[in-house]
Amino acid sequence: MNPKKDSVVIVPDLNNINVSILIDLSDRIDPATNPNPTMQYFQRDVEYIKAIEKGFLNHIKSKKIITYDDQMQVFFNPEPSNPKINDFTKELKVSFDKNTQKSYFGLVDKKYSELPLNIYQSAIKDGNYVGSDIWEFFKNKVKDYCIKEDKRNILFILTDGYMYHDNTKFAEGNKTSYLTSKLIRANNLTSSDFKNLIEKNEYGFVKANDNLSNLEVIVLGINPEKGNPFEEAIIKEYWENWFKEMKIKKYEIKSADLPSNMEPIILKAISGKKLKNTINIRVLHLIHLRPFE
Repeated sequence: MNPKKDSVVIVPDLNNINVSILIDLSDRIDPATNPNPTMQYFQRDVEYIKAIEKGFLNHIKSKKIITYDDQMQVFFNPEPSNPKINDFTKELKVSFDKNTQKSYFGLVDKKYSELPLNIYQSAIKDGNYVGSDIWEFFKNKVKDYCIKEDKRNILFILTDGYMYHDNTKFAEGNKTSYLTSKLIRANNLTSSDFKNLIEKNEYGFVKANDNLSNLEVIVLGINPEKGNPFEEAIIKEYWENWFKEMKIKKYEIKSADLPSNMEPIILKAISGKKLKNTINIRVLHLIHLRPFE
């Protein structure tokens, strides 16, 4: 009996990161359709992206130069028809290795300070919102685009949580490739008992991939339509069950909060470290330094 040839197992270096950003350019970003006087949603996205870039560069700066082997890129699905947006996207694909010059940090920072806003402004000006095919991205592209076997892979998805695209709208039983407010109402998910109904009727997204265990996913910007007090929780339940089914072990699903509140969460997700409870530490210091009267 001939011994089987051992297959090569690639052990990822978790200190080398591969960060991807998938942007939903549907009409959720349109200030006319979905206005928010506090801070428009496209502006929140831009600040989220800046925080991601900050976390990426902070991580690289914490390493020895000889160990640099990190990259970051931006994706859309489908690709925008505007060639200008695609040119901006190419500029946002950045990588660092041991030969990277120190000046490149400033160049990356400049690109990520200017180009994301240009992308959103161009998309809003065009007004051609074709939807966001997140399901198809996970089915056919996520492994090729967002996963490097030798790195720690992190995917940020900027979306309101709804999924819809004409090209991939289908159902398998009660599972669908899409999620809309209309579908949530049609499934009678309008009460506090929604979790039981989802489980009993097997509502959810159709599984798009079998094993994404080497991908971490952070969803930012969940923004439910008004009228159903349980809609946000239902959207998050759909996404969470979908991730579990695809064996994604590490994920976060966050609402469309102000960037100042989201930045610490984004930085923590990239660093992989726990946030220090600096408020408690300061209070303790004040107590210990206060002289007895």
